[in-house]
Amino acid sequence: MCNLYSATMPQEAMRRLFKDLTDNAGNLEPSRVYPDQFAPIIRNGADGPELVKARWGMPSPKSVLKTERDPGVTNIRNLSSPHWRRWLGREHRCLVPLTSFSEPRGKGKGFQWFAPVDEGPIFFAGIETRGWKSVRKVKDGETTDDLFAFLTSPPNAEVSEIHPKAMPVILTTPEEWDAWLGGIAAPELQRPLPAHILQVSR
Repeated sequence: MCNLYSATMPQEAMRRLFKDLTDNAGNLEPSRVYPDQFAPIIRNGADGPELVKARWGMPSPKSVLKTERDPGVTNIRNLSSPHWRRWLGREHRCLVPLTSFSEPRGKGKGFQWFAPVDEGPIFFAGIETRGWKSVRKVKDGETTDDLFAFLTSPPNAEVSEIHPKAMPVILTTPEEWDAWLGGIAAPELQRPLPAHILQVSR
């Protein structure tokens, strides 16, 4: 599973990509993003697309939690699960900007990074929920957060050499971005990238 990615797309570039984008994200710094950190997403706002920061990790199914603490779920594959079906509608869709992403090589072997062969903006197909109350860290107690995660699919040719089970769902064209935010049926875009779109990166 992808549990580390980089997000270096400038805010101004995101504003140019989406007409009438409302920017409520504050100042964004290029960064590597780890689970439970805040990162930029583009979601459906009241007046069109909205850029905000949200916390990476959707609510976990209660059946998997052993304590009150919920570290969140970063990658979502089983769209038929009742737990996830409630968040698959248009009102919970988001795009997660990224520059590259990593997959684990195996225990103690570090990560392998992947990036697009061609320059240009790409996004994870994400889902989000707002104002969720949970205990993410015991020392912080209960917090109220906007949360996000992204879909996964079977891996493509490049990723399968490192991680044979899954890869993030990545959207590469304005048509795909608009379709995802517009509420297209999630399974229609839950597919791996074609071969030769990604390259091994550092």
